[in-house]
Amino acid sequence: MTPTAILFLVLAIAVVWGGLTASLLVLRARPERADYPAGGEHDQREDAGPVERDT
Repeated sequence: MTPTAILFLVLAIAVVWGGLTASLLVLRARPERADYPAGGEHDQREDAGPVERDT
């Protein structure tokens, strides 16, 4: 392997593992959001409910 290839390999490994480490640290500091908007209401109709399409 050429020195350029080794350099790019090390750089790619640092980016991937660094991103993983950074995301784990952020999730550890703030594991769950507390400011979600209010959810929708459950539709209890059994006959003609909203159309659901698999897209």
